[in-house]
This record gives sequence, structure tokens and C-alpha cells, in this order.
Amino acid sequence: MREQEEKQAMINSIENTLIIENQYFATINCINALFKATHINISPSEQYRKMSFRNRCVVAGSNGLINLTVPVQNGRGQKCPFRDVRISYTDAWQKHQWVTLLSCYNKSAFFEFYRDGVEKFFLKKEVFLFDLNLQILHWLKKLLGFKAEIIIRENAEFLQSEGLFTNLADRWLPKNFQQDAGGFTHKYFQVFEGRIGFQPNLSILDLLFNEGPNAAALLSD
Repeated sequence: MREQEEKQAMINSIENTLIIENQYFATINCINALFKATHINISPSEQYRKMSFRNRCVVAGSNGLINLTVPVQNGRGQKCPFRDVRISYTDAWQKHQWVTLLSCYNKSAFFEFYRDGVEKFFLKKEVFLFDLNLQILHWLKKLLGFKAEIIIRENAEFLQSEGLFTNLADRWLPKNFQQDAGGFTHKYFQVFEGRIGFQPNLSILDLLFNEGPNAAALLSD
């Protein structure tokens, strides 16, 4: 009886739950989905997957799209739990990425508004990629104000067996992230739209730097 009560309590607590991967400055479609959830499940024990947004994001530059990639120790093809993936600082990737963001967004309407908040992630050397991404996600939650509770769950077997979740893990990948419109259909001003056209589903940074506080309203619409 007690087991059934505990099971029902868990079911009640995870209504409208999403399972997502822990992305690096997540895509706009991913953040848009979080606005529609009550709970977000992220697993640190999932096997790390290369060619995903776990260690990269995409921004728009004057000549096209730019991938910002966080290098990891032991190579991107390593087979281990995501929690164990260590960031490599052999190259000055933080400096390079920050200079790239300056080049891409220094003239955007709200870059100065968010500059300090973003730059802090490029000034410290986090050991594990999972921890860096999680800190960024909590910062975005506070900044944008989505209400979903972020839950770090070792596995999702219970959720899978009960069919209680929407699994969006790896729905958007670097190879196809602009082919799936997801739930975000708004067009907004982009710095280089006149040169490269409007680019959907970039990193959330693109929406923030260009739309500022209005980003939350667009994402929750």
C-alpha cells in the first residue's frame, strides 16, 4: 500500500514533465519547450553523445552560422556518463568564443544588458561540462522566468515505463536543428539578417541579445 502511495505521489509530482539533454547555451526551441513544462528532467548518468548540443551552440555571424564548441578531454567520442566528461583548457577556447560573441553581437540592441551575465561563464574554469551547462540553465531560468522545476534524475526508467513524460532529448542536433521548427515560430530582428537571411533556432543567446526582456514574452507565447 505504501509503495502504491509513493508511486502515485511521484506521478502527481511529475505532471507535464520533459526529459531533455543538458545543452550548452541551449537552442531557442529547447528553451521554448521549457516554458510549457512543469518539470524538467536531466540525467547526469546518460552516456555522453558527440555531435550534439551538449558541448556546442550556434550563433550568427556576418558570413553565416558559427559553431562555438567546448573541447573535452579524451575526445568527443568517449563513452562515459555525461557527468564525468571533463572540459579541456589546452586551447584558449573561452577567449576565442568571447571574442566571437563580441564580433557577432556587440552592435545588437541588448548585448550590453546581458554582457556581464554571459561573460562570467567565460572567466572561470569549470571542471565538468555537465556542471557548466547546468549553471547556464539555472541562469537562464532566473533570467527568463520559466517556472519549470529542474530535476537532476539519475535515470528515467520509471518515467518511461509509466509514459509520464515528453522526451525531447536530442530532438535538435547540429545536423538538423533548423529543419524542425519546434514550437517557436516568431521571427525577430537579427544583426546580420540582411546578409545571411533570418536564421531560426540558434542559441538562446541570439534571441537574448537581439530582443532583450521581450525574449521571455516571445518564448511563453
